Amino acid sequence: MNLAKISANGQITVPVEIRRLLDLKSGDKILFFQNPNGEVVINNASSQAIYKAQKAFAGVAEQMGVYNEEDVQALVDEIRKNTLQSDTGKE
Repeated sequence: MNLAKISANGQITVPVEIRRLLDLKSGDKILFFQNPNGEVVINNASSQAIYKAQKAFAGVAEQMGVYNEEDVQALVDEIRKNTLQSDTGKE
């Protein structure tokens, strides 16, 4: 069990064990949500967004050859490069 204290401003320090478990780093956002049984759960918002995107694009990512974060970054880099070339007229 881990314990955190709430400051006067409503801030908490996430215990190191929980930061490691959720792979939280400085500047990350955390997501709080309540289960139907009333339990409040904390999650890494970035990871949660990736999981939602993966679920939404199930099958499509594989068709495009996107299997992991490195593949996503390569796709983003390629799109940025093509966009810059289009904007500057250098295709």
